[in-house]
Amino acid sequence: MTIRVLLADDQALLRSAFRVLVDSEPDMEVVGEASDGAEAVRLARQERVDVVLMDIRMPGTDGLAATRMISADPALAHVRIVILTTFEVDDYVVQSLRAGASGFLGKGSEPEELLSAIRLAADGEALLSPAATKGLIARFLAQGDDSAAEHDPARAERLEALTGREREVLVQVAGGHSNDEIAERLSVSPLTVKTHVNRAMAKLGARDRAQLVVIAYESGLVRPRVD
Repeated sequence: MTIRVLLADDQALLRSAFRVLVDSEPDMEVVGEASDGAEAVRLARQERVDVVLMDIRMPGTDGLAATRMISADPALAHVRIVILTTFEVDDYVVQSLRAGASGFLGKGSEPEELLSAIRLAADGEALLSPAATKGLIARFLAQGDDSAAEHDPARAERLEALTGREREVLVQVAGGHSNDEIAERLSVSPLTVKTHVNRAMAKLGARDRAQLVVIAYESGLVRPRVD
């Protein structure tokens, strides 16, 4: 199947460059371009988009607001959003993850990383940026929160619905590990890992792996590391 991609960036030159790159791949195509968040939301609904490459800073409706709107629309539950940012160390990035984005990528990333990000997002994987470490996400999630679990007791309680193995897998997902890596770490099959991940997503109401990561930190299951 062809991955249908929407480009949302206020810089026409960047959109043109991304279009050439994406359209050069046999398994994906650009189906629309937006110069602001409101247009991105409209085109996401109109063009049956699979993945949105979303600039976070745009005039009018910005990428953060657009991400919230897309994520809140049940008709767009299948749409995955990858935030593109010039500054990877950016509090808006984590707000976007909380709003429903599947991850983020720096605009200075290599072309192969961008294409990989699109494929990962389309497959429901979390993309926490190859250049930015998982610890970066953890630090921002912890900013201003001495105890994430105290701020979100409801999520902490929902973790009680998980089995012991599902909790183990969730910890590994929060560490940014792939199904194959988790399978090797826990000495189980990748299919078993996928089953546990899907069950955890269903029980916790997470739309994808990125949301599982956010829940793992905000519920206090995984503690941020600052190193």
